[in-house]
Amino acid sequence: MKNKILLLLLANIIYGAIYSQQVDLDNIGNITKNKPFTFNGGISAGTVMYGGTPQPGRQDWTYYLNGSLNASIYGQVNIPISINLTNLGADLSYPSLPNRFSIHPTYKWATAHIGDVSMTFSPYTLNGHQFTGAGVELSPGKFRIAAMGGRLLKKVDYSVENPEIMPNYKRMGYGLKAEYDTDKYAVGVTYFGAKDCKDEDMRITFDSLGVMPMQNSVLAFNTRISLVSNLTLIAEYAISILTRDQNAPKESGGLVNNIFNKRTSTNTYNAFNARINYQLLKNTIGIGYERIDPDYQTLGAYYFNNDYENITLNFARPFLKDDKANIAVSFGVQRDDLNKDKEESTNRYVGSINLNYTPTENLQLSANYSTFQSHRNIKSQFDYINETSPYQNLDTLNFTQLSQNLDGSIMYTFKKTEKQNQRASLNLSYQTAADKQGGISIPGNVSRFVNSALGYGISFIPQGVNINSSFNASYNYGGGTESYTLGPMLGVSANLLKKTLMTGFSTSYNVNLNDEEVQAKVLNLRVNASYRILKKHSLNASFVWQNRDITSRGKTDLTTTTVSYAYSF
Repeated sequence: MKNKILLLLLANIIYGAIYSQQVDLDNIGNITKNKPFTFNGGISAGTVMYGGTPQPGRQDWTYYLNGSLNASIYGQVNIPISINLTNLGADLSYPSLPNRFSIHPTYKWATAHIGDVSMTFSPYTLNGHQFTGAGVELSPGKFRIAAMGGRLLKKVDYSVENPEIMPNYKRMGYGLKAEYDTDKYAVGVTYFGAKDCKDEDMRITFDSLGVMPMQNSVLAFNTRISLVSNLTLIAEYAISILTRDQNAPKESGGLVNNIFNKRTSTNTYNAFNARINYQLLKNTIGIGYERIDPDYQTLGAYYFNNDYENITLNFARPFLKDDKANIAVSFGVQRDDLNKDKEESTNRYVGSINLNYTPTENLQLSANYSTFQSHRNIKSQFDYINETSPYQNLDTLNFTQLSQNLDGSIMYTFKKTEKQNQRASLNLSYQTAADKQGGISIPGNVSRFVNSALGYGISFIPQGVNINSSFNASYNYGGGTESYTLGPMLGVSANLLKKTLMTGFSTSYNVNLNDEEVQAKVLNLRVNASYRILKKHSLNASFVWQNRDITSRGKTDLTTTTVSYAYSF
């Protein structure tokens, strides 16, 4: 019986009948206790009707039918099938070879990755790059071994019909990481290699577009040592040998040149990272250093920052009675232009401080300030308040690189009993960024963003009623222009008929001002209800009415009505 199960699993791998699945072979003996086949899924149907002021390109009425079915084999392999049908078209999704699939069988201390998978060895070698092939992770005793091999990039030919799509060579990659890990120390070595497969038939076309066949070998060493009690050193050093054009002439002579196939387009880059952490009573003290050469690159990562040097100091500890407060501080120096060959270099002090304070069970305070550059989502909450469908803002996230940010929050619970819960909160965030030259901010390149919300909520637990209210305000400055958006929001939800009927109502009003002149006024009304029948059936309905008064366009009304039915099994 076990052999049949294993053959069945293997057959599913071969024919691509699975996507990303974790198969635990260690419990093969228990698999036969499960049912051979189980099915679950659901079906839903609904309609969406739009009304109000006509909008170009908008359908006044749409319908949809969605169905999904998942077949499970002995609780180990899942085969999902789904279908989506609307008046705009249809889509059938089912497991097949053209789709990406992967399987991750495990047995005791061994895990395999087969198919379209990704692995990470270290930040400087292989770091989350997806590949089509196979990998393995082994942890026998104190050893940690990982290996991989497969196709990193699929060949993309130049297309006259789609000239904006950049072609590339097929790229193969392979790597091995071995580490010996104990409580006192750990040592490891990593090798990663990648090489583009040259195509002489396409060489002229690729060369004319500046696409050259590349090759890369990266060797890294890492260690962790407990020097003395509570003092730990963690370090990693990597050297990357990158050939940007395999067609360039070879470097003559030398054993190293022959081993790594060095050419005139080959360069060597270094990366180093070290941290020392010391635990003294409740204090955690650390110092870190990181240096990455200009143009350092590994073909095992999609994107890489280079040409910088960081030195940071870190301190953290709890304080006050019963450790009610915590503080974490980080300070450092950051610089670039390590080779002194840029027209302008940057030196800056960076730091962050985090404070958390809980004086009582009912009061919580937190604050965070940072000057480290980072990517954060600075979307205003009004983008969510004013959306008319759950899909409106899926592809409009605005990420901005910031140099300073400040966040603070206060949460106070007035009353918390089995019958009632009352709470109030205040949240504030401030972010600013600027491009500087010679220490002076460049006009038009300074931006500031402030987001705040004052909220109050009360819950009547036996009745299943929740009331939430808030006043939201945001401020945005960029390109020499100031913009404000502010307004209140009120929402009520209730679970009725023994929690089989869930209802909700909310309303909001916000005003947008640009350079102190009103640009827009938006009023929203939302009503929704969901009724569950026999646990497997549900009826859902929602209605949204939105009135927009935009100075440059005039007034518009929009209504969205959605009715749907869903069944799950």
